[in-house]
Amino acid sequence: MNYFRPVYPFLLGLCFILWSTTFFKLALLNSLGQIALFTVVVCIPIWRTGRMSYVDIGWPWGLVLLGIISFFFREGYCLRSLFVSSVVILIGLRMGLGALKMWRLGFLKKEFPRYQYQRIVWKEEGKNNTALALQIDAIAQGLANASFLAFPVFIIASNGDQEFSVLEIVGLVIWILAFSMESIADFQKVRFLKEMKRAGKHRQVCNVGLWKYCRHPNYFAEWMVWNGLIIAAVPSWLALQGTENTAIWWLLGFSLLFTSRVMYSTLVYVTGAVPSEYFSAQKRPGYKDYQQTTNRFFPGPRRNG
Repeated sequence: MNYFRPVYPFLLGLCFILWSTTFFKLALLNSLGQIALFTVVVCIPIWRTGRMSYVDIGWPWGLVLLGIISFFFREGYCLRSLFVSSVVILIGLRMGLGALKMWRLGFLKKEFPRYQYQRIVWKEEGKNNTALALQIDAIAQGLANASFLAFPVFIIASNGDQEFSVLEIVGLVIWILAFSMESIADFQKVRFLKEMKRAGKHRQVCNVGLWKYCRHPNYFAEWMVWNGLIIAAVPSWLALQGTENTAIWWLLGFSLLFTSRVMYSTLVYVTGAVPSEYFSAQKRPGYKDYQQTTNRFFPGPRRNG
C-alpha cells in the first residue's frame, strides 16, 4: 500500500515553483518555514498524542507565515504585495485564532470527526500503520502551503505594475464577498447551536440563514476565497510571459487552475463535506431529509424531498 501517495502532487508543485527563477527565493524560504512550523506544531504533537487535530493549528498559521514571507521578500509593487499578503494573513488568522481557542479550551484532547473519518478511509484502503499515515497526511498539509496555495500569492506579489487591472479588482471583490459569507455562515451555525442548547433541543440540523441554500456554505465560501485569489493572479501570471521559461510559465498557469481543484477536493472529500456528513447522518435524525432537500456544496434553491 502506497502511504506516500497524498504528498506526490504537492511535491510536484513544489518542484515547479522551485524551478522558477522568479520565485525560487520565496519558495525556498516558505518551504523551510513551513517545514519548521509543521514539525514543531503538528508532526511532533501528532507523534506524541496520535491525534491529527493539530493540523487545524498548523495549517492556518502556515498561511500567516506564507503571507509574511510574500510581503517582506517580494519583488513586485508594494501595494499589490500588501494586498495579497494581507488577504492570506486574514484567512490564516480567522481560522488560526479559532484553533488556538479550541486548543486552550481542551477540544484538541479528542480527535475531530473529520480525522476520525480519515482513519475509516485508511482502514478501507488497507493502511494499517496509522502512525505513518497520520504523519504523511500532516506533511501533505504543510506541502500544500509550500506549493499550490503559494502559487497565486507569489505570482501576485511578483508583479511590479503600479496599475491594478480589472481582473484583480474582480478577484478582490469575490474574495471580500466569500470571506464575508464564510464568517456569516460560521456565526449563524454557532448562534443556532447556542439557541438549540438553551431550548434543550439536541442533535438538531442547522438549516437557517445561508444553511438553507446548501449544507456547507462555509466550505463553499472558503473555496471561493481561493478562487478570488486565483482570478486576481491571472494578470500577474500573464505579465510573467517572456521573463519566465515558457514551460515553467505554462506550468504556473496550469497550477493556478489546479489550486482551485485541490481546494475543492479537500473541502468536499478530504476534510470537509463528506467526512462531516458521515457522522451527521448518524447523529442527527433530520439530517437525511436535509440531504434530500438541500444542495451539498453549491448554493441553490431547496428541492422537494
